[in-house]
Amino acid sequence: MNSHTRGFTLVELVITIALSTIVVSFMAMFISGPVASYTDQSRRAELVDLAENSLRRIARDVRRALPNSVRLDISGSVVALELLSTVDGARYRDRPPPGNPSKRLRFSAPDDAFNSIGFFQNIAKPFSSNSHYLSIYNVGVPGADAYALADVITPSGTQIDIANDTTPGEDNVQISPAFQFAFASPGQRMFLVDGPVSYLCDDVAGTLIRYSGYAITSDQADRNSDAELTAAGADATLIANRVGNCSMTYAPGTSQRAGLVSIALTVTDTGETVSLLHQIHVDNVP
Repeated sequence: MNSHTRGFTLVELVITIALSTIVVSFMAMFISGPVASYTDQSRRAELVDLAENSLRRIARDVRRALPNSVRLDISGSVVALELLSTVDGARYRDRPPPGNPSKRLRFSAPDDAFNSIGFFQNIAKPFSSNSHYLSIYNVGVPGADAYALADVITPSGTQIDIANDTTPGEDNVQISPAFQFAFASPGQRMFLVDGPVSYLCDDVAGTLIRYSGYAITSDQADRNSDAELTAAGADATLIANRVGNCSMTYAPGTSQRAGLVSIALTVTDTGETVSLLHQIHVDNVP
């Protein structure tokens, strides 16, 4: 019997491998471009989202700041932005209702109970706390600086109780011990403060971190580093990493013109850079 063997010759095998290599190379060329483009686009979108969310987070805190409490400090590569955060506000009663003089706020002597005209809107009542502060007419100058914890703000540990009053449309505010506010507000404005908030932006470490839950101090130089804030008991939250550059400016404005916080934030990753500028109006009318 004659048998015939079929198969590839060595030349055919080499040609097949060469042609397959060429086809795969062309396929890789056509596929790698769109894949790289998609990866780059995703990275850029992530960086834009990171920068935009960081700026919006700062803006939310700045808009809630006690009037004239925003302050800025630059030390080496670290930019520190600090403010006193408010949780609510109302207008105090400066004239007594008929037959009840105890419901007005007195500025001539320490007072421990008075009414608000209108309600506190953002707190659950009855409200009771010894870790919050009441502030009236903070203008950020000596003698009227809330960071001094005197004159225009109740001291640390003051017991504050707020509940609906029997007078329609008013809340009753009680503070213990009694406190004498130094100045009346032209707009009868008072603010409920829950404490300070700081943002540290470090170009060298490449981070933007938010700090809260620490004690108020008069000198920001004592709260302008991670070590100082951590030692003061602050809770730290990483807002952004991959920060390439961060600059902040603050123009306090006047009683007729709002202040302005300007923040330029640059984030980088794998050769991609995104820079955003955000400006925040600050209501400093006390």
